[in-house]
Amino acid sequence: MARILVLHGPNLNLLGRREPQLYGQTSLAAIDTMLRQAAAEAGHELLSFQSNHEGELVTWIQQQGAQADVLIINPGAYTHTSVALRDAVLAVGLPTIEVHLSNVYRREAFRHHSYLADVARGQIAGLGAYGYLLALQAACALLRGEIGT
Repeated sequence: MARILVLHGPNLNLLGRREPQLYGQTSLAAIDTMLRQAAAEAGHELLSFQSNHEGELVTWIQQQGAQADVLIINPGAYTHTSVALRDAVLAVGLPTIEVHLSNVYRREAFRHHSYLADVARGQIAGLGAYGYLLALQAACALLRGEIGT
């Protein structure tokens, strides 16, 4: 059994209420429940965390990274600003999948740059809550050795 981490950045605690036309109507609790169930069905443990504070996100990666096998991260607005999150991901050395609910490349130009893209194994954007499930499926494929380097 592998341990999969899911990290949600700022404002994702408001999913389902915040700009539903952009981010969908699914709550963060519903996403986490869906992911935990799918991970359990695949024989894995899933641990999730959300914070609006950059330092808490960095600390969680550092604390949990040593006991985990894969990281799925939606850094939210920190995607475009946080060298600290990038450094934390590099420091723990976990295969990382970056997720975005909206298609950041169809939005404002400042959202087109990700500080995590070059250290992530892959990125899923624009598919709403379903993107998290795809990221979990990719994480499981990584764990099975089905996705090469």
